[in-house]
Amino acid sequence: MLVFALLIVIPVLVSAMRYLAGDRRGNWRTADRSSAGLLPDALHHPDAVIRVYAARTVRWRGIFAVHCWIVVKERGARRYTRYDYTAWGEPIRIDGFAPDGRWFGALPETVVSVDGARAERLIPKIRAVIESYRFNAYGDYSPWPGPNSNTFVQAALDAVPELKAVLPPTAVGKDFPYRGAWVGRTASGTGVFASLGGYLGLTVGWIEGIELNFLGAVLGLDLRRPALKFPGVGRVGVRVGE
Repeated sequence: MLVFALLIVIPVLVSAMRYLAGDRRGNWRTADRSSAGLLPDALHHPDAVIRVYAARTVRWRGIFAVHCWIVVKERGARRYTRYDYTAWGEPIRIDGFAPDGRWFGALPETVVSVDGARAERLIPKIRAVIESYRFNAYGDYSPWPGPNSNTFVQAALDAVPELKAVLPPTAVGKDFPYRGAWVGRTASGTGVFASLGGYLGLTVGWIEGIELNFLGAVLGLDLRRPALKFPGVGRVGVRVGE
């Protein structure tokens, strides 16, 4: 139990020290939300595009969590469409920010990157789950344990197992049982999960790895792309996409 506690507490303390050392990003009202330059110009990129981004969330919550969002573009489209799930207004926000914009000053990292014919085939599945997402009314958003922005993106990824995508361990809320099932197969079909309302859970799968969810904090091991997963710090090992 002591070792387990240290594996939870020490990474969070490391993340907190990083935050105090200079990752506070000032006033969130005036923080930079401009493009990070991660996407090609839509006018000169005719291919279909799917992207999922993650960036440290606002203020002290960034010690623990990232905010994830989805960007899609159909073949020939002249603009990208960005989907966020937020705590203000209608939860599902469309094109509220630059597609690859900094999240209140935090640079996003790419979690999913698919282009071309494969993206073209999968975009309808993503749009369908967004359009039918059950927590789409004002007041449905709950920062912890969910449903929050990461629950929303996880629901979209669950509908497209072909992506073989896994959100970062810092995506607090991704393990919230939005479908109501507390036990079942993982979205990839390569494992199983059990969840107690998002407060406590275990996921074991080839794509997902081994993840223990404790009050939203994830401690785990990725065997497919060797890495350790820690609360606050995130993945330590082979980077996603390598």
